[in-house]
Amino acid sequence: MEDVSRCVEVPPNVIIRNVTPNDLLQVMHINRLCLPENYTFSFFETLYRDAPKAFFVAEYGGKIVGYVMCRVERIFSKIDKFKLKKAGHIVSIAVLPDYRRMHIGSALMKCATEALKNEYGCCEAYLEVRVSNEPAIAMYEKLGFRKVERQERYYMDGEDAYVMAKRL
Repeated sequence: MEDVSRCVEVPPNVIIRNVTPNDLLQVMHINRLCLPENYTFSFFETLYRDAPKAFFVAEYGGKIVGYVMCRVERIFSKIDKFKLKKAGHIVSIAVLPDYRRMHIGSALMKCATEALKNEYGCCEAYLEVRVSNEPAIAMYEKLGFRKVERQERYYMDGEDAYVMAKRL
């Protein structure tokens, strides 16, 4: 368990590190508590297996309080239309409610985008976010992401999503 907190400034008592297989059930639990989109254990396991260096957890006082998980894809660029690029897809990020507004989400995102760039050679990163999730949108914009598309009825409950992207 390598502490990668050095890749970004983190709050006191917070450690950002790569996920381990033993963490996956806790990550899944955070996902279920925080987000309406829930994934199967095998989905978490596949993302861990395919891009382990871009899958991070945040620990506070020895407790996992947040995570970010990514996938590396070959896609038509979200920024440079009609060009094929290697991109990092930030599939899911969540921080437990009691630990929000401590910059843990920003630290996780910075570690993820650094790993996507430096470990996997991605040229850009992108994510989907609910159009109603103003705090997350504001955080992503502060991190250099911009809205590039609106996907209608993206979520199972019918809400639209913004696709946000950033050059790495």
